[in-house]
Amino acid sequence: MSRVPLLILCTFLILVSGVSLSAQQADINRYTLFTGFDYMISPARNLTERGFEADFGVTTRPWLGLGVDFGILSGAGTITGTETVYAPAVNQLLPGAASSIHVPFNSLTYTFAAGPQFYIRKWEKVTFLIRPGFGGMHERADITFPPALAPLFGALQLPVPSAHQNDTKLFFGLGAGFDLNVSRTVGFRFDPAISEWTNSSFRSVATRLPISVTRCPIEAFSIPCVQK
Repeated sequence: MSRVPLLILCTFLILVSGVSLSAQQADINRYTLFTGFDYMISPARNLTERGFEADFGVTTRPWLGLGVDFGILSGAGTITGTETVYAPAVNQLLPGAASSIHVPFNSLTYTFAAGPQFYIRKWEKVTFLIRPGFGGMHERADITFPPALAPLFGALQLPVPSAHQNDTKLFFGLGAGFDLNVSRTVGFRFDPAISEWTNSSFRSVATRLPISVTRCPIEAFSIPCVQK
């Protein structure tokens, strides 16, 4: 993991440990269930996806919870020739040609993760949180190969790869956000800075390069809760 995510994590842990118990919220829900809109971008694949996410949590301490989440997103992106396993052969045949190849694709992504949630409960209506976690990401892609690539594969004496690709990878995620507590059973959660680091690829097309994925879920919950 790079130094920036580690620094963010350490900073939030220090803030959490420094919050006075006397300043915490009086009513804390034992269980929380959030569901709502999810947005994800991956600059490495020029990929943008939108979808749905659900998050379930159990509060074990006023400052600590355990949570799991699941998301389904769909969107579209582009694979550049330099990112593919064919780049060396293409550049050997036509120097520099790999960078001029752009292949669009549509994708469907499933995400699942689990981990602790650290809370800062200094104000009644706003709860700040940090969410490190581990999980998995399964991606299915339908690739549209331009017709002009067929002669290129022929010249390279390589078969045209399948237009339907899928891959599953583990990831480490780090997020920070806040809850707006409307009432004991209704609230809104904003996670504007969730980054996930993984090695993602389409097995027979793209190279396995580390990529950073940024997600921005906006969720609401309504569930009968038991006071902690």
